[in-house]
Amino acid sequence: MKIDHSQVADLIERIEAIINHIHLREDSEKPRIESVDPYYRESAINLVHYDAFREKDLREIQKSLRNLALSRLANAGSHLESSLLNTIYILKRLLGELPGPEEVNRLPIEKGKLMLRSRTDDLLGVNNGSRRVRIMVTLPSEAATNYEMVHNMVASGMDCARINCAHDNEEVWLEIINNVKAAASVLGKEVRIAMDLAGPKIRTGAMEPGPRIRKFTPKRDEAGRIQKPAVIYLVSELSESIDKKELVVDENWLRQLQKGDKLELIDTRDKKRRLMVMETGERVQVHTYETSYIGTGTEIVPKKTHLSSTRVGLLPALEQSILIHPGEFIRITSTQLPGVPAKVDNDGNVIESARIPCLTPELIEQVKEGERVLFDDGKIEGVIEECSRDHFKVRVTRANVNGSRLKAEKGMNFPRSDLNIKGLSKKDREDLKFVAKYADIVNFSFVNTVEDVRELFSELNLLNAFDRLSVILKIETQSAYLNLKDILLEAMRSRYIGVMIARGDLAVEIGWDRIGQVQNEILSLCESAHIPVVWATQVLENMAKKGLPSRSEITDATTSLRAECVMLNKGTYIMDAIRLLNTILVDMEQFHEKNEHMLPKLAKL
Repeated sequence: MKIDHSQVADLIERIEAIINHIHLREDSEKPRIESVDPYYRESAINLVHYDAFREKDLREIQKSLRNLALSRLANAGSHLESSLLNTIYILKRLLGELPGPEEVNRLPIEKGKLMLRSRTDDLLGVNNGSRRVRIMVTLPSEAATNYEMVHNMVASGMDCARINCAHDNEEVWLEIINNVKAAASVLGKEVRIAMDLAGPKIRTGAMEPGPRIRKFTPKRDEAGRIQKPAVIYLVSELSESIDKKELVVDENWLRQLQKGDKLELIDTRDKKRRLMVMETGERVQVHTYETSYIGTGTEIVPKKTHLSSTRVGLLPALEQSILIHPGEFIRITSTQLPGVPAKVDNDGNVIESARIPCLTPELIEQVKEGERVLFDDGKIEGVIEECSRDHFKVRVTRANVNGSRLKAEKGMNFPRSDLNIKGLSKKDREDLKFVAKYADIVNFSFVNTVEDVRELFSELNLLNAFDRLSVILKIETQSAYLNLKDILLEAMRSRYIGVMIARGDLAVEIGWDRIGQVQNEILSLCESAHIPVVWATQVLENMAKKGLPSRSEITDATTSLRAECVMLNKGTYIMDAIRLLNTILVDMEQFHEKNEHMLPKLAKL
């Protein structure tokens, strides 16, 4: 191959300019680099180099290197300076030069990759099996009482057990932890405990309670013929699981029922309905072949003359929702008055907008007119058109044509708003006391800024857990993504740390069209800092919930090999999901080398 010496010389000059640029950035960041734990010192330097490097448009340089059959620096993120120096060395040899003494090679190529593997072991434990990528599993409440299920999870490939502090309580958490540790001991495996702080999630508040009614419907075929009757359970007390098939009645009356007894009632629509007793006991099973709406106070009359009638006891109120159409308005209030649907006149015209409270009332005075709002994972979108001290008014710009329903406890996102909401809530501070005592890792939700990291570390210091408890930073907002380099440098004051890409919340904030690019950039930035990444949200979700994965889920699980850990959420078929993911990771790792693409830094979102 004929070498164009002028082209090679120009390429050397351009790469040397890049090296000078990253060194200047290193000098300017020197105080921050020196403040990190010595364990991360080399990684901090490489992170700063990488961040500066990505500011350059590298496409022409990469094209020239490719034409010379040289590495395009596509996998250089974990050892950037070494790759640049080695490239210059090769280019000078192509010119016939004998390079003189080069700069000290502070981070050899192989060391960069080994550091990431070592950090993964430090954070998530030494690998239990034949795969590099770990499996984190969100444990359900049932894990507190079902040891066999936890044992099977560990045996199937779970490396890290995740407990979400947004659910259950300390008693349940401790039982789950004890079961995980017992199963790990029996199986001779190391399983780390990670606990999620709930964080100050911005959610819609309570709705006005709905009617205390339950609907029972027999199963019909396409022609409307009944295939199975509706099943109802008469009980003296509603179960803790709040079975929607239960009706509470008088206990003494219940004991007198016998198999074959016939009952009658008038439902809430004034329809006469017949019930047949099929089984007796503490839960009396009755069948009906007619759709029935039965509410609190509905009278049940036995056909037997010797048995008196009874009335249905207090039922839980139905969950209400607000039906919202494009173009309509909804008021978000700081006062915690229950939400109500819009009021309309006889012609269907809205005379009073729908209203719903916000569980984070301090944001009401922080948002501004013209800013976007997204509800319920982006299913509903709107623009703020009016602000006041106690509410703001949103015009709905996107919803289903026939309307979308907004319920209580649904997430709200403000992707273009600068909200002063701290990463630690009052509940988080209390939960952190338990986490520091019993867990190995704290998953830090809603981290947005360097100040949020400092706040967490301050709390850990107060609990004497700063040097003992590992931290995984959940990147779930646009602010966290934009501030990621600074967040990582601040987090490097501690050990050990990791990053979780919470792809669901992040996609809502930045847009579904950009989540692929953004998650790749997060992976690349973390690799340059030798920080393990957890690939999270909706991995094999259909498999875990329905027992059958979609084709896109299999592709997604395979792509997760770029991370160091994959998180599965709970579901009825979670055991099958763990086994399938374990198989995919083991089978595919031999064909996959962790890869990093040197693309220009993304523009501001």
